[in-house]
Amino acid sequence: MPAPRPTAPLAGSLDDPERARDLARMKRLATGLFLGAAAVFLACVLLGDGAGSWVGYVRATAEASMVGALADWFAVTALFRHPLRLPIPHTAIIPRKKDQIGASLGTFVQENFLTRAVVEEKLTTIDVPGRLGTFLATPGRAERLAGDAAAVVSALTELLRDEDLQPAVAGLVDRKLHETPAAPALARVLELVVDGDRHQEVLSAALRLMSRFLHENRVVFRAQLGDASPAWVPDWVDNRVFDRVFAGVQEFFAEVGADPRHELRRSYDARIREYVHALRTDPDTAARVEELKKEVLEHPAVRTWSGSLWTNAKDAVLAAAADPDSELRARLTELIRDGARLLQTDPTVRELVQRHSHTIAGYLVERFSADIADLVGGTVARWDTEETSRRIELQVGRDLQWIRVNGTVVGGLAGLVIYTVAQVIG
Repeated sequence: MPAPRPTAPLAGSLDDPERARDLARMKRLATGLFLGAAAVFLACVLLGDGAGSWVGYVRATAEASMVGALADWFAVTALFRHPLRLPIPHTAIIPRKKDQIGASLGTFVQENFLTRAVVEEKLTTIDVPGRLGTFLATPGRAERLAGDAAAVVSALTELLRDEDLQPAVAGLVDRKLHETPAAPALARVLELVVDGDRHQEVLSAALRLMSRFLHENRVVFRAQLGDASPAWVPDWVDNRVFDRVFAGVQEFFAEVGADPRHELRRSYDARIREYVHALRTDPDTAARVEELKKEVLEHPAVRTWSGSLWTNAKDAVLAAAADPDSELRARLTELIRDGARLLQTDPTVRELVQRHSHTIAGYLVERFSADIADLVGGTVARWDTEETSRRIELQVGRDLQWIRVNGTVVGGLAGLVIYTVAQVIG
């Protein structure tokens, strides 16, 4: 035997005390009219047979009013419960048909509201990019949305466990680096450097650094020459030799640095271009680069670095997300403002958003309309039966009580007309 289906509570906001007071007031009015008609009818009975007199007309009117009031009371009550708690067939319609009503309501919504044609027709009357742009351009909205986005990022990073992601990220980086051939990548980098003459700038910087290094360590080099020179060579000779050599080296560095067409620079350029060509065409050169890459990747320091990528990236994102003045928050805010401006002023963007809003909305209703219908039907099915009847009566019962009032009045008028016709004919 299947387990009973759990009931779901209805929203408390539906339990409106004001609606309850209005419903109770209308019930008293309808009941009061019935009791008034009954009192009139009883008085007419006590007055005796009034056929042909005004008493007969009043009695017929009161009698028909009671019949109309009772009939409509039965009809209204039968929607929500068994009248007088008697299990009369075809009564308590809402409690008995609740699940069927929910399924029918879901199907009705799906077939009449959640269709591509209905949604697209509605969207043609709405300036989607304009509304979205106005929403995003509201003062303070960009900052608030940037903060919300940062909070979402923070929440997502907190949900992801470091012990799971850290080795996964490290393994992914390590695998990608091992799988990527080093020689073509290095060749491309060197090509970019050579094409922009950056290699010559590197050479110039290296020459300046070398010249400065020699100058700052002149005493050290002079001492090294003195230690290497035979003891019988006079110091003034060593000084003369050292000065000439030192000055020649410095002069050479300066000459190469100042002459963009120096032979050393041309030779340097040619050798780099030859090396780039070898990286692309020579298997031995590519193999040596690949071997060097593997040695670097296997170094403990590199492995430690790859293992810390996730933690470092996460910490940086969290710090930026938590700081209202961070570059991340500032860029998000500016991006939202730019988007709002484009949505309001750029015809191309506006046309694109409007067109794609139709496509997206159509896809969503086609994809999820059945799920929404099932949601409606399933939700109604989980509602408590008595609570559902009470809430529906609370929402529409006041208008239904007017049926009782109208039945009392219309029934009385119909009874008066029938009695009058009968008197005329008779």
